[in-house]
Amino acid sequence: MKKPSPKILIAAVCFLLMWGAAAMVAPGIEVAVVLGILLLTVFLFAFEVVGVDVAAVSIMVILGLISHFGAAFGMARPLVPAAELFRGFSSNAVISIIAVMIIGAGLDKTGLMGKVAGTILKYAGRTETRIIPAISGSVGFISSFMQNVGAAALFLPVVSRISARTGLAMSRLLMPMGFCAILGGTITMVGSSPLILLNDLILTSNKALPAAQQMATWSLFSVTPVGLALLGTGIAYFVLAGRFVLPGKAAADVVSGADAVDYFQRLYGLDYAIYEAVVPADSPLVGKLINDIEGPNRLRVIAILRGSDDLRMGPSRDVQIVGGSVLGLLGAPERLREFAANSGLRLREVLETFAEQLAPTKAGIAEVVIPPRSDLIGKSARDVWMRKTYGISMTALHRGGATLREGDGIRDMPLQAGDALVVHTSWEALAHLEQDKNFVVITTEYPHEELRPHKVRQALAFFGITLALILFTDIRLSIALMSGAIGMILAGVLKIEEAYQAVSWKSVFLLASLIPLGLAVETSGTAAWIAQQTLALLGGTPIWVIQLAIAVLATFFTLVMSNVGATVLLVPLAVNIAIGAGANPAVFALTVALATSNSFFLPTHQVNALIMGPAGYRVVDFMRAGGIMTLLFITVLMIMMNLVF
Repeated sequence: MKKPSPKILIAAVCFLLMWGAAAMVAPGIEVAVVLGILLLTVFLFAFEVVGVDVAAVSIMVILGLISHFGAAFGMARPLVPAAELFRGFSSNAVISIIAVMIIGAGLDKTGLMGKVAGTILKYAGRTETRIIPAISGSVGFISSFMQNVGAAALFLPVVSRISARTGLAMSRLLMPMGFCAILGGTITMVGSSPLILLNDLILTSNKALPAAQQMATWSLFSVTPVGLALLGTGIAYFVLAGRFVLPGKAAADVVSGADAVDYFQRLYGLDYAIYEAVVPADSPLVGKLINDIEGPNRLRVIAILRGSDDLRMGPSRDVQIVGGSVLGLLGAPERLREFAANSGLRLREVLETFAEQLAPTKAGIAEVVIPPRSDLIGKSARDVWMRKTYGISMTALHRGGATLREGDGIRDMPLQAGDALVVHTSWEALAHLEQDKNFVVITTEYPHEELRPHKVRQALAFFGITLALILFTDIRLSIALMSGAIGMILAGVLKIEEAYQAVSWKSVFLLASLIPLGLAVETSGTAAWIAQQTLALLGGTPIWVIQLAIAVLATFFTLVMSNVGATVLLVPLAVNIAIGAGANPAVFALTVALATSNSFFLPTHQVNALIMGPAGYRVVDFMRAGGIMTLLFITVLMIMMNLVF
């Protein structure tokens, strides 16, 4: 864990003071303790002192310790019974999310996304006003049945292909796609983590409610009218106002093995060439390591032949250069010529030694993005030995609208979610990266073997079986979804190892670890007490005003913490407020679960972080386009919730 900054220390003091003030007016020690844990949760999530999954597990452990030793401090009963503490890991919501991720990976394995791109181009034409609704509508539909960040990750290569084939800039297409992936998650009760979690939270709240106030759970399509209205609003917004709110960038070109250098020169201003250089015995490079020459000379050594049989592609930085070596160099032509002249090298502009290994059919320049769930976040390329571990040589890093190159210290910079990396790699290594959860591969049109297109019928069959179980039976959601997931594994659509890799275990631990916190908030009386204070503050106002206040509060929370965390914290509060105001508590709970998808103003949502790098977006781009979308979301949500429910 990093040393806390002054800003974090000041925030910690402020949160402590807030807890002290709240504890003084709390009706009992249990409520005071839970308020402190709530504030600690918000603090850890908002300032990312540790990873959100680590924070969630820590909160769960703290709840367990306090529950066990609470009697010594005057607590009448445990905040969470020991038998309930880890039950979240077997909850309906957690198992459902695992199954949804596996099903999504199975559909991707069949190559359906490439077919989707071709179909969109076939029927939507090549104009922005027609392609945006086609892409956004497609990703919105897919997102209604799988995690929105997964749907966005699937569509990144689709958008890349469409951008390449039409000349439309990715910055004009990715934001509508990303926003509509988030909106699509509101169409069904399995489209986003908050909605999957909602029914479990309702059942938890029912434990503390009298029989007359028990809430019914929501069915799969209960929320569909509201979600369709939100998705339609998002599509219409970008079609009508996209030319005013979307950033305009240079048009993208085809990303393929043969002309990738030209593409990256135009998109990022990178001027690349691949030369060979023979190192004479008297060259000053003899005895130096590859690491010694790359940074200072702003080039990459992508291949080396030492002697007659020591051939290394993507060699490690600690490889030593010997007399007679042949180097494969990647960099700006003028800089390579200058480097060769200063080092006494014999430069070959036509490949001889590495003609086969570095042929466009075997290797080239590619673009990959660091997704929000990547294990590489916070680590540098040097920390993970990226060239040796993954077979990729990073030549540039694009972050926050700026492109950094070799020589700018890019290999020492901790990676962030949304970073776009320009790399030289073999196509075989790139194909392996497509299966690695630490990367999202943007370059798709390169020579590689199709995955499993012959399994598309099996994948669609089990997807259909899953939908049928959900729609026409009363079987538990987790069982229905897991039936489709295990069916794809048994049918060979996915290998079991690929199924494990498809699951975002970080999200699983985050969700499962926060469920006990929701139980503590409810059973300790904390939610009821906060509801009473809120009603006293909003006393006499119409019910729709109270509902609007809850929607705005959920929107704010989801900008500074995970939508799952915001849902767990606010659903018990919303239920108690609704009961006190004489409103429908299930509708107020649904308002929270939907409003936590209203995350467009800042790139804090996983989907927004994912698309930021490839399109070169800046925070101000999200504030401009996302600010209007946030207001539209709240407006349409309130209208539809009151019309439908």
